[in-house]
Amino acid sequence: MSALLNNKVTVITGGNSGMGFATAKKFKEEGATVVITGRSEEKVKQAAAELGVEGIVADVQDLSSIDSLVEQVKNTYGAIDTLFVNAGVFVPSPLGQIEEESYDYQMGINLKGAIFTLEKFLPVLKDGASVINLSSINAYTGMPNTAIYAASKAALNSFTKTAATELAPRKIRVNAVNPGPIATPIFGKTGMPEDQLQGFAAAMQARIPLKRFGEPTEIADLVCFLASDKSSFMTGSEINIDGGININPLLS
Repeated sequence: MSALLNNKVTVITGGNSGMGFATAKKFKEEGATVVITGRSEEKVKQAAAELGVEGIVADVQDLSSIDSLVEQVKNTYGAIDTLFVNAGVFVPSPLGQIEEESYDYQMGINLKGAIFTLEKFLPVLKDGASVINLSSINAYTGMPNTAIYAASKAALNSFTKTAATELAPRKIRVNAVNPGPIATPIFGKTGMPEDQLQGFAAAMQARIPLKRFGEPTEIADLVCFLASDKSSFMTGSEINIDGGININPLLS
């Protein structure tokens, strides 16, 4: 049985941890040539060595950094088959306490960074390539303290649909993945105290119909499917992978 992604060249932004790391591992197992990116030179280097893939330091907030990334990828590989726009950040803030700095930070990475990652990779995307944008069910849930994060993801989903329409003549497919609560380090980076984090996690888990958080490997499996020829008739789609929380948010 042949691997799903044999000989496909893939770039994964934010590939040094969490869902990006798990997806890079899955892609490599399925025969892809993988390039991961991230902002921290130390973390990118460590993850690339562990995965046995190429790591390139790039900050998607900085458009010249994306230009440099594209140039390096072009010089080494010529063109790519898959782009997983995964880099993202979450800073919880209630209305009345939203600061311009955290707004710019989240929008700069989650939306502007995502848009310009695709924009600048367009010349090196092969016709028939697959683009996967990592979004979130937060785009629709109205969850407290997530206004800016949710807005950035809702905008990304809208962008995904337009991009899918415009890139269809090149047979480039653009889809979005909306994870629910996934066990990744992003929650630990929010600055919440440990006991508060534990309480938040327990309350969240109780509301999920499947009564557990998702695993990064489960996201990786879905992204791998979207990157493969198995999903050749899918574009402009948003796929919820959330343990059912979005269909029954009031379940407790």
